Amino acid sequence: MNLYKRGNIFVISAPSGSGKTTLCNKLIKALPDLKMSISHTTRKPRAGEIEGVDYFFVDKETFEKMISNNEFIEWAEVYGNFYGTSKSVLQQLMEKGYDILLDIDTEGAKNMKKLYPESILIFILPPSLEELERRLLNRNEDKDIIKKRLSKANEEISNYKFYDYVVINDNLEKAFNELLCIVCAERLKTKKIKDDEIEKIFKK
Repeated sequence: MNLYKRGNIFVISAPSGSGKTTLCNKLIKALPDLKMSISHTTRKPRAGEIEGVDYFFVDKETFEKMISNNEFIEWAEVYGNFYGTSKSVLQQLMEKGYDILLDIDTEGAKNMKKLYPESILIFILPPSLEELERRLLNRNEDKDIIKKRLSKANEEISNYKFYDYVVINDNLEKAFNELLCIVCAERLKTKKIKDDEIEKIFKK
C-alpha cells in the first residue's frame, strides 16, 4: 500500500572532508525511491566518475549560457569550478514521484529553502576541525587547497543553525543510521500521508 506522498526534497550540506558523499551514496543504496539530483559542473571528471551518474560535465561556456537562461535553481563557484542544480533535472525526478537528495553548499541550501520551503535541510559536521584536517590530509591534496577548505569549513559550520537537522559524523554507521531515521521520520509525518488511501482502509 502506497500511503505516503513523494516529492520530498532532502538537502545535505557539509564541509569538504565530512564524509557527506559516502553518506549520500549509502542513503541512495538503502532507499531505492530516494534519488540523487545530479548537478552540472565545469570541473574535469575524476577517476571513476561517470557522466550523468556523478555529474553532468559541461564546459564553462555552456554553464554560463545555462545561467543566462535561468536554468539553475542554485549555482556556485567553488575553487575555480562551477556547480549548479538544474531546474529540469529536479522537476523530472519530482514528476516521477521520487524523493530527492541534493548535495549542495550552504548558500545553495538557503536558495532551495526560499524556492521550496518544505525542503528538509540536514547539516553534517565533522567531530572536530582537527579530525577534518586529518581527513583532508589523507586525500593527498595540495596544502594550499586544504588550507582553503579548512577556512571555508569555518564559514560553512557557522550556518548550521539554519538547518533542520545536524548529524555529527564521528562514526560512519551511526551517522548513516541517523540520516536514515531523519528521512523515515519526515516521510511518516501526517501531512505527507495520502488522505484518500487512509479513507480506503476504513471505508465500510
